[in-house]
Amino acid sequence: GGVETKEAVRALLDRLPDDCSVEDVLYHLYVLQAVGRGQADVAAGRIIPHEEVENALRRKWLHSGAG
Repeated sequence: GGVETKEAVRALLDRLPDDCSVEDVLYHLYVLQAVGRGQADVAAGRIIPHEEVENALRRKWLHSGAG
């Protein structure tokens, strides 16, 4: 829930250097969110190997670029 999210963000900010940019913060938040979603997927038994994800993305990019 919300409290856990706030704690996670606070811990993240504590780890980041004082001179980090907003982009740095947003990037790390994105990673944190992606990892959190990944853990939820693992818990639900929907485990997708990294290579499979990469291949799917690459196919998507290749097809959209071919237009």
